[in-house]
Amino acid sequence: MRSGKSIHDEVEDRDYWLEQLDAIGGPVLEALAERRLKLSMPIETSSGNAESTVERGKYSHLEAFGRLLSGIAPWLENGERYGAEGELRERYVELSRTCLDAATDPDSPDYMNFGDGFQPIVDAAFLAQALLRAPNELLRALEPRVKANVVNALKLTRSRKPVFSNWLLFAATIESALCLLGESDWDHMRVDYALKQHEQWYLGDGVYGDGPEFHFDYYNSFVIQPMLVDVMAAVGDTYEEWSAMRDSIHTRARRFAEVQERLIAPDGSYPPIGRSLAYRFGAFQSLAQSALRDDLPSGLDPAQVRSALTAVIRRTLELPGNFTADGWLTIGFCGHQPGVGEHYISTGSLYLSATVFLPLGLPDAHPFWSGAQRDWTSRKAWSGMPFPIDKAIK
Repeated sequence: MRSGKSIHDEVEDRDYWLEQLDAIGGPVLEALAERRLKLSMPIETSSGNAESTVERGKYSHLEAFGRLLSGIAPWLENGERYGAEGELRERYVELSRTCLDAATDPDSPDYMNFGDGFQPIVDAAFLAQALLRAPNELLRALEPRVKANVVNALKLTRSRKPVFSNWLLFAATIESALCLLGESDWDHMRVDYALKQHEQWYLGDGVYGDGPEFHFDYYNSFVIQPMLVDVMAAVGDTYEEWSAMRDSIHTRARRFAEVQERLIAPDGSYPPIGRSLAYRFGAFQSLAQSALRDDLPSGLDPAQVRSALTAVIRRTLELPGNFTADGWLTIGFCGHQPGVGEHYISTGSLYLSATVFLPLGLPDAHPFWSGAQRDWTSRKAWSGMPFPIDKAIK
């Protein structure tokens, strides 16, 4: 299915998620695998003028590929091996490997921009995060030529100075991937700086500042919590002082997941607060990651989280306008709303929405997928049912 439209209620949630993953991801990966992404993908910007289209066009293709791959990587790594899903997963694995070649081969017409401007450090980091999330199917499966191209591409970002914000984690994530790729010169300092600075930016109750100040937005989920967890998993044992941070990072991620689940309204809507709302349900990456890691807070049933996230996906995609006639995502929060896009938003940016699909990396028999439909917290609260009181963490 490539329309992003609703399907019958009797279809299992996992099948529905897979259909939406295919609807979102198929056009990107198929075009890139054939080295025609730059020819095929439209570049929509909020202003719609030619100048912004040219400017964002320098970055949009890496945005689309890196963000999409980051979201589907756990499924590529651990999804079902048999049946219809197994066939789809195997096809996507092959497409993804072919796309890694197309995106990093300097002779490819779809060779992507890793070194011009500041934006590439962002999306090279999402590409690196995908490698961390699929170390067997992607990272270790690279043939030597492609591996060398990927390494060279990631290293081009080292000439970029990260902004003093969540961007520090982009540099740390890239270096973590270079470590796993076997590069002995991976930069420990970039990782150390990101980890320690975010420790200083921790504000309490599971929330980090995005830089020195607090912002009411979803960047704790778009970037901060997920990249802290993934960097720690990749290189956290390099130094004792890093590994000593692991428990607190995980405790905060669990608390933040608890908060995120409570943000999902009875109908699957959620507050349109803060910037980058055009990333749609990528706003729940942190909750999805906690489910993937089987590290949800106690008392939060995995099937309850699946039911809540399914409601979010349906509430978003079942409104017309989320896709162009050719299947590309449009700028919007729920439907086509170009005014939602900030100056840095273009078509490629929107594929961060794919990070909601992280739990597809759990097997079909896992309670997240096998458990019966359950009401989530707000549905219980607004229907007069008992629900647990909320508590802050110290």
